[in-house]
Amino acid sequence: MTTANSKSAPNSNDKEKELEASKAAVAEAYEKLMEAKNHFKAAAESAGVDMKTDAAEQLKKGRDKASDLTDQASAYMKENPLKTMGIAFAAGFIASKFLTRK
Repeated sequence: MTTANSKSAPNSNDKEKELEASKAAVAEAYEKLMEAKNHFKAAAESAGVDMKTDAAEQLKKGRDKASDLTDQASAYMKENPLKTMGIAFAAGFIASKFLTRK
């Protein structure tokens, strides 16, 4: 009977070693997964900041362009008040024809 016990003892010991090795491998894989998650999160945040900066720059350019066009329109109206009145009258007349029904 001692041979049966001696055979089962090393077998049990081998299983415990395999179990411990498996646990260590799972723990290491989990650590690497968490590390990768943190890298991806940092990359996504960085990309978001870059996109936000680009969007803010585009918005500023759009505002500047709109301001320039407004200034040009104001200057044109000051230089040509009669043409401006005529254009406004024509636009209003056309709009009233489209919007009123008989």
